[in-house]
Amino acid sequence: MTAPTPPTPPFRDPHLPFAKRIDDLLSRLTLEERTGALHQFTPAVERLGIAAFRTGQEALHGVAWMGPATVFPQAVGLGATWNPELVRRVGEAVSRETRAMRARDERVGLNVWAPTVNLLRHPLWGRNEEGYSEDPRLTSAIATAYTRGLRGDHPVYWRTAPVLKHWLAHNNETARDTTSGSVRPRVLHEYDLRAFRDAVEAGAVAGVMPAYNLVNGRPNHVSPYLREQLRTWTEEELLVCSDAGAPSNLVDSEHYFDTHEEAVAASLRAGVDSFTDHGTDSSVIVGRLEGALRQGLLTEVEIDGAVRRQLSVRFRLGEFDPGADPYGGGGNTGGAGAPRAEGGADEHAFDTPEHRALAQDAAEQAVVLLKNDGLLPLAPAHTRVAVVGLLADECKLDWYSGTLIHRSTPLEGLYERFGAERVEFAEGVDRVLLKTSAGAFLHVPPAPDTPEAARGAEGALDPALLAGRTDLAPLTAGPEGTELALADWGEGVLTLRAPDGRYLSVAEDGYLRASADQPGGWVVQETFRLEPHGGGHLLRHVGTGLPVQVAADGVKVAPESAAAPESTAAGQDAAAGAGPEVFELIVTEHGEEAVARAAARADAVVVVAGNDPHINGRETEDRTTLRLPAQQELLLRSARAANPNTVLALVSAYPYAVDPTDLPAMLWTAHGGQAAGTALARVLAGDVSPAGRLPQTWYADDADLPGLLDYDVIGSRQTYLYFGGTPLFPFGHGLSYAAFAYGGLTARSEEQGVHVSFTVTNTGAVTADEVVQLYTRAVDPSVPRPLRELVAHRRLSLAPGETAGITFELPLSAFAFWDVAVGRWRVEPGRYELLAGASSADVRQRTTLTLDGEPAVPRAVLEHGLDAAGFDEQSGTEIVDRTKESGDAVTPVAGQEGELVFRRCDFGNGAREVTVEVSGEGTVELSLDDGPVLAGLSPSAPASGPYEYVTLGAPLASPGAPVATAGVHEVRLRLRGALRLARVGFSA
Repeated sequence: MTAPTPPTPPFRDPHLPFAKRIDDLLSRLTLEERTGALHQFTPAVERLGIAAFRTGQEALHGVAWMGPATVFPQAVGLGATWNPELVRRVGEAVSRETRAMRARDERVGLNVWAPTVNLLRHPLWGRNEEGYSEDPRLTSAIATAYTRGLRGDHPVYWRTAPVLKHWLAHNNETARDTTSGSVRPRVLHEYDLRAFRDAVEAGAVAGVMPAYNLVNGRPNHVSPYLREQLRTWTEEELLVCSDAGAPSNLVDSEHYFDTHEEAVAASLRAGVDSFTDHGTDSSVIVGRLEGALRQGLLTEVEIDGAVRRQLSVRFRLGEFDPGADPYGGGGNTGGAGAPRAEGGADEHAFDTPEHRALAQDAAEQAVVLLKNDGLLPLAPAHTRVAVVGLLADECKLDWYSGTLIHRSTPLEGLYERFGAERVEFAEGVDRVLLKTSAGAFLHVPPAPDTPEAARGAEGALDPALLAGRTDLAPLTAGPEGTELALADWGEGVLTLRAPDGRYLSVAEDGYLRASADQPGGWVVQETFRLEPHGGGHLLRHVGTGLPVQVAADGVKVAPESAAAPESTAAGQDAAAGAGPEVFELIVTEHGEEAVARAAARADAVVVVAGNDPHINGRETEDRTTLRLPAQQELLLRSARAANPNTVLALVSAYPYAVDPTDLPAMLWTAHGGQAAGTALARVLAGDVSPAGRLPQTWYADDADLPGLLDYDVIGSRQTYLYFGGTPLFPFGHGLSYAAFAYGGLTARSEEQGVHVSFTVTNTGAVTADEVVQLYTRAVDPSVPRPLRELVAHRRLSLAPGETAGITFELPLSAFAFWDVAVGRWRVEPGRYELLAGASSADVRQRTTLTLDGEPAVPRAVLEHGLDAAGFDEQSGTEIVDRTKESGDAVTPVAGQEGELVFRRCDFGNGAREVTVEVSGEGTVELSLDDGPVLAGLSPSAPASGPYEYVTLGAPLASPGAPVATAGVHEVRLRLRGALRLARVGFSA
């Protein structure tokens, strides 16, 4: 007899709703299996035929870390396209390549950690390259497009499951795991939450990742906004994945909790569902979760809620429905899981001609023409071009890039477009020899003939763990030296490259080898500093912090304590192991001289300057200045002095402050991926009219910048929204080889919003794209409002003489602000100006309309009191956590007196008493308008901790004269001492 076929369990029945299937699967999992599912690397459940699963596949601008893949422009470059439809297609291509790579390598995950929607508030942020824009609406438009492409368009199943990074208000790498941003309610709602909210509400987001930093004194991994905001925006189950190592930071660096059991419990209760910690070893996190359960800090119900959200993502990815998944088998890998179903060939598209063309199109659309006095475009048939600069023959990758399959540098692009015979190259590096105190020279041994694989070509779940090469011979010292190419990337950080193109690097054994194809890695091992010492220089390796020593068995880094400076200075041979070597730097060729020679022989010069994404401004490292590195400034000046027809092409992950006065033309593009050089050459040649637009303000000077940790964009007048100075180049700026005329702007108010229409005409001689931008401005606001605010934009292509009609339907919410007096959005009655043009500063048409809105009402302080963080204005204070779970309080900045201002407070017939909820020690003084102090309140004894609040009271008027506070007043509170104020109350 044949054994009966066991019934299909409900969780494998594709006809049932996902919710019922998840209920069934949860009921079958043991507590141990459910707890184990909360680590990034979830083990297989063999008895149920469920495969292993991992959260997290980096895919910011292509599939990263897992080997060769199509590399698109950096995220900030995609933002510069101002083209959501293009970015949607990029997301779609990335998701198809993710599926294709998953089909051959089960390490590739389908829960993709992208995009980054942190706003580019501060241009010195090291991760500027990862965001789209300083503007929340532009950021959300681009992010929504990318997530839609990543998700796919099937109504049930998702091609990949995107997770937004990094929740919340994260713009600093400096002490990023211990610093706190003070984010007032208006900034929170109008700025930082907005980019996340619009993308989540669009329905293509699977979850978010909290940031390392703290907001208002509370780590983002225990943020109450995950519950209070994020999960109220959609009915979808959203998966919250911790950032790597952040759960441990709650105890180890932030000291926010005493034990790791408390930390994981608080994180999970706040909303974290998957813990990324301790790499692939889940035992530590699982042990902490089990400990939290035993201690009663967590319940099984709370565990189940987190597991449910992870399972929801896995079901949407088709893992449990291989026969129905249109994208080809979801997360199953065979073995323990169900068999894979193959999707259509296009669903596993990888490195196709279409993807290559899309990478080039994206790179072309990202180029921003900053200035042009008529030099551009160049005529390929009649122009001899010198292309010079440290980035002229580079195609740089960043930390979140894949490995290049195809590569195009500016030099290669110009060779292809102008002809190699019409292009001359000068890199501009200094050629140097390093001579030891004994008279020997550093020598690079020849490399074997076997080709070297590019860093990361093999793929790695954690590329930070990739080790340097030790199979090559170390450098030696001898009578014949090797001429090295020295590039100074600013702030004294330099690289040294052998003649065959290999960079000097230090591996784990400490020896110096010419072994790297490019600088890179979590800790870059290819950067050095030359430090004056004893009439020469120490060569200090930045990654280890150690100076270089010449020993008998080769050149290596060594502790300074091993040095005997006197003997070295006396000329003894360092090869004997005396200690760190003092080198004489012999320059055989100055880079600026080579640049000047090439420039003088050319009709036009293209100086390609910018940054290496792994040096001086990257994850873990903020920049310190907007200035171009000194060596590159010198190369630019040398080229310009030798040839006035000099074009500056900035290729960088962030803005620079470069004086364009003496330059006839200037462009910027982010690192443009595999087609960067071809794209730049086509723009320079006029094959493509540039139409990229700046996604963030380019400031003229460091003095224009707020403090890196000052997150108050309103109070500190940050970004184009509030900055009142003159920028180097404004938000939205970008020129064209064509010209465009705007006309006929009209706006009318309708029941649900505002209808706006106008025309745009190409009055130039070439077909070109224009990026139409619409801004609004409250004419006479009662509170500080943006000087202008982007409400809509569109990129369109127009032939010469062609006119397009533009219409935008704006919801009334586009005119709203967060009213702290009532704790919600409000459209203020009054006049609003609508501004249409080519940038935030280049306004071509304007009109004004009046909105009825909702009149303001005074704060009913007798009824509701005042939350301290709900101020209208402040000085000398910062917002901190009221408790570890939720709520805000305000404290004076250390060593300062703070003041809070609350406008239009209605006291009715008058208040007799004021109460304050405070912790710590210090004084709160209250006054009305510009009057005297009416009450001063101080705790009689300091509290036992910052979260131990007491309520203090004081009279405001004598029994016979309560009317002193009657009516509507401005309340001023002065704070002194180590005191936290949570709330103020009044009673009649």
